[in-house]
Order: sequence, then structure tokens, then C-alpha cells
Amino acid sequence: MLIQVLGPGCMKCKKTAEHVQQAVAESGSDALVEKIEQIERIMAFGVMITPALVIDGAVRIAGRVPSVEEIKKIIAAAAQGGTAPAVGTAGDTVEGDRA
Repeated sequence: MLIQVLGPGCMKCKKTAEHVQQAVAESGSDALVEKIEQIERIMAFGVMITPALVIDGAVRIAGRVPSVEEIKKIIAAAAQGGTAPAVGTAGDTVEGDRA
């Protein structure tokens, strides 16, 4: 599994990368984590707002910092070959975000 964190290096992007590393460690995943900061590469994913989280080439979250628990759920779903939660952008409520 390839997990990519897209963002130019802002604080939210760095926090997302930290959350991804923590989620990978806690889930016991052998996922490869890559941080992408080049705007051209970010735009190639169709992402216009960062941070963004990409798993195996599919954008899963854009425009907000996901929690460690949310990332672990996405990793688990992807590892089982299931459909990961829908893409969430800034201001969206994605399953598990809020009650």
C-alpha cells in the first residue's frame, strides 16, 4: 500500500504527515508513506486544496487534517480491498468525523 501526503509544507500538511505516520505505526501496516510537496505533482492528482491524503492513487481526503483514528479506518478498509470512506474536503462531515 502506498500512502501519499500532499502539501507544500504548511503546518496542517506537516500535522497530516505526522498523523499518517502514527496511524501506520499503530495499525501495524507495512504501507510506504511518501510526502509530496511539489505543486505540479499535487495538481496531477486534481487536488486544489491541501493537505490531501492519497491511498494507492485515490484521493481520500483533501483540505483538512484527518485524525489518526480516521486514517487507521481508511488504511484498514484499503488493506481489506474494500472501499475506503468517501473523499472529505474542508467543511465536509465524513463518516466518523462527528456525531
